[in-house]
Amino acid sequence: MRSRTLTISKLSKKTITNNQKAAKTRRQRGYQWEDTLVKRFNTSSDWKAFRLGSPSIALPDVLAVNTEDSTIFTIEAKSGTSTSLPVPYDQIERCLEWIKTFDIYKKRHVLLAFKFLSKKRLGVGKYESRELREFYKIWDEKLEITDCVCTYEGKIYAKVDGSRKEIHLKECKMPFKTKQPK
Repeated sequence: MRSRTLTISKLSKKTITNNQKAAKTRRQRGYQWEDTLVKRFNTSSDWKAFRLGSPSIALPDVLAVNTEDSTIFTIEAKSGTSTSLPVPYDQIERCLEWIKTFDIYKKRHVLLAFKFLSKKRLGVGKYESRELREFYKIWDEKLEITDCVCTYEGKIYAKVDGSRKEIHLKECKMPFKTKQPK
């Protein structure tokens, strides 16, 4: 009986360890994407960008400003290997609160920055190659704030009561070179 208990305990620890590794990989991808965005903005003339910190302190992922053009972006960055990337409504909400705070800027936008990596996850440890794609969508403040998802094709869907409804968000022209599909 004792050996059986040990075996179950070891399996549970292995599952927990694998889940922790997967979560760490997702966080690292997110950090790398945020860091890439900051570096790209900072190499563009007239732009300054900052990574604001962890999600636990209710801040946008990235803040980018252009004082010459009186523009500010609060950016929620999502990166992954799946065919869709979700954005919870509370993350959009906090980005909106931040741009409302900076009313000195004439142009204030919430950007949803999506990066679909060049490998598509098929299953546990299984991937296939695909084109790397980036989308930069401007949140429409007239829309009701809701959970949403971006697909690999660049379509945005609101998630309402368990169903998806396509919403049309304007693509933002970025001041740096991107992997946006033509």
